[in-house]
Amino acid sequence: MTRILAYRFSAFGDVAMTVPLITEFLQQNPDVEVVMVSRANFKDLFEGIPNLIFKGIDLDDYKGFWGLRKLGRLLLKEFRPDYIADLHDVIRTKTLDLFFIKNGFKVFKINKGKEEKEHLTNVWNLDKKKLKPTSERYADVFRAMNFKLELSHQYPKNSLSKNGIGIAPFAQHKGKMLPLEKTFEVVKILAKKHKIYFFGGGKNEVVLLNEWKKQIPNTENLAGTLILKEELQKISELEVMISMDSANMHLASLVGTRCISVWGSTHPYAGFLGYGQSESDIVQVKDLTCRPCSVFGDKKCYRGDWACLEEIDIQKIINLI
Repeated sequence: MTRILAYRFSAFGDVAMTVPLITEFLQQNPDVEVVMVSRANFKDLFEGIPNLIFKGIDLDDYKGFWGLRKLGRLLLKEFRPDYIADLHDVIRTKTLDLFFIKNGFKVFKINKGKEEKEHLTNVWNLDKKKLKPTSERYADVFRAMNFKLELSHQYPKNSLSKNGIGIAPFAQHKGKMLPLEKTFEVVKILAKKHKIYFFGGGKNEVVLLNEWKKQIPNTENLAGTLILKEELQKISELEVMISMDSANMHLASLVGTRCISVWGSTHPYAGFLGYGQSESDIVQVKDLTCRPCSVFGDKKCYRGDWACLEEIDIQKIINLI
């Protein structure tokens, strides 16, 4: 059996985006095995995929050039791969690539489209064009090895009885996050007719969502109470998830749940819409020429007023429900 060693270490949402691609690749190439190397705490994302071996690591154990050389030796000895797939292409993985190249491997790398994304996020560029989806960029790595791969761009359908609405109000950067007072209003309106479940992680998020739970009947705070496996299970049981452009959108795609996604300084054109999610479920301010100004939402607002988030009409979210 042909074995491909693939690696991607962060971020959580980007690693989650590799799952549907690898699943469909293995379905279409049943004589291939993929070893996915990533952070150990991402293991549950890959559970139950036939012909996939997940190798979880703690990156603190493999710091610097010599640490990554040690990791390369370990992976080579343990798995003896036929192909190497770098799905990350950052300094850390470039260093790992060098180890495999020195040992006679050709390394197949993702083309992240850096220049295209820089052009897309230039606030003076008024001609915004949709870029290749990230899932297709991952797929190109495997196609370059001469494997067949046609992506369905459909998330899996599950037969669970669906109930309730999930809301994940937070994101890593301000540019991706609907102002909390707006999200609070959304919850207040929806909770009159639907059971609402809050999702989050950080300490401050848990505290805030507990306050919301006290103030709004028919809500439950799951933030900080679930391990990843349990969170995936709960999301799979929801009628719909409301998420920022963040990891929960991708988790919804993995488990076959519709997601209404909210976008601020980032934009679906950059290629990060949840796998199989509908473009009609995107909520954004369309007529702002400065959008997107960022791929990751980590830049300061060019205008200073965060109009891309402040001007979002929450009625659009309500109407989609």
